[in-house]
Amino acid sequence: MGDLLDLLAVWMPRQRWYGTKGRDPQLTVVADWTLDADTRLLLVRDEAVHPAIVYQVPVVRRADGSVPPGSLIGPAVEGEVWADATTDPAFTDQLYSWVTVGGEVGVPENGFLGIALASSNGRAPAPRATAKVLSGEQSNTSLIFRPDTEDGAADAGIPVICKLFRQVNPGINPDVELQSALAAGGAAFVPAAIGEVRGSWVTPEGVPVSGSLAFAQEFFEGVEDAWRVALDAAAAGEDFAARAHALGASVAGMHVALAAQFPTREPDETDRAAVAGAWERRLSIALAEVPALAPYADRIRAVYAAAAVAPWPALQRVHGDLHLGQVLDTAANGWVLLDFEGEPLRPIAERLQPDVAVRDVAGMLRSFDYVSGAVADDDGAAVRAWVIAAQQAFLAGYAETAGPDRAVDDALLAAFELDKAVYEAIYETRNRPDWVGIPLAAIGRLAPLS
Repeated sequence: MGDLLDLLAVWMPRQRWYGTKGRDPQLTVVADWTLDADTRLLLVRDEAVHPAIVYQVPVVRRADGSVPPGSLIGPAVEGEVWADATTDPAFTDQLYSWVTVGGEVGVPENGFLGIALASSNGRAPAPRATAKVLSGEQSNTSLIFRPDTEDGAADAGIPVICKLFRQVNPGINPDVELQSALAAGGAAFVPAAIGEVRGSWVTPEGVPVSGSLAFAQEFFEGVEDAWRVALDAAAAGEDFAARAHALGASVAGMHVALAAQFPTREPDETDRAAVAGAWERRLSIALAEVPALAPYADRIRAVYAAAAVAPWPALQRVHGDLHLGQVLDTAANGWVLLDFEGEPLRPIAERLQPDVAVRDVAGMLRSFDYVSGAVADDDGAAVRAWVIAAQQAFLAGYAETAGPDRAVDDALLAAFELDKAVYEAIYETRNRPDWVGIPLAAIGRLAPLS
């Protein structure tokens, strides 16, 4: 096992889902699940950071030269190599069976128990399917399972997308918990839930824990996300108000459904202080890294102060990382919302707590604002007008579906928008300096200098 860990210590930092760039991994095995003579599913703890991160790493041993490009981990025994099993049918066939049929592997005594729960909501997957890894994934690995063809005809059944969580935490992942609950309640604005896999392991302190390993849902073929749809519409000067209005209604419907299915509570002073403290911490980082923000610091803090004493809605479960890229444009269901994991950098315990629904609304408004910066157009005023119209239509659709009891307070919304723009200023400065003008312009509008 030591040789494989040494190989993983070199291979893992090169993967997009590895979360500790710039440090040498310090790996130990948390669980080793043997699927067959050559295929294993590992949980590996990386103690190069605190708190340590547990990664899910399926591996397979194959003949040298037989693994797909990019899947090679390193040499095993003579003539054989270790490879990433997400590209190998020995693992993907097992995974598809777990999420569509169910079953258990392992025993509690060995520290690992996998259980698949099938819950297709009436939309049945095919009995057999071929897997393909979805390219471009960052924090996880998603596989698309398309029905196998036999005698020239596809088996009856819907295509499935299964997200393999690379970072594993104790407790149910909010992506699994929230989408499964919404789908079970009949919501058309999320995909049908197909199944999940959970694992059990033991912490270094000897405490047994369990958590989500994978989640499968219906896959919509040939659709585009709302970001691409909005970009094309803005570039063509097409009226997007009706589509934005419908999107606002879908987001409000999500919030209403989540409030009905999960506990809510009124915010207290501790809650307000925690949110305000997060705003201030983010602003302090931004002021240190983005010098152009300095003239706006007092105005930003004034907006935050006004929000701290404004009316707040009851805290509830929310999406947590909502933007146009998390929404699909489907013919059958209209707008469909995805990826309920929340912000990947936030601790899982925080993402499982009730939050302010306005956070999702602000995230979508900021996403619309980015359209103006991404569209190449000689008439910037026309694109800006398009963005304002889309934002207003989105808010109108949200308000009509949410109802007066869930009205969005302007002061609170402004603060969450501003906090998001401050975060964006940090991100763009670090990663895309040419784009930093987009959040800076928004900050100028939200916290104008007198």
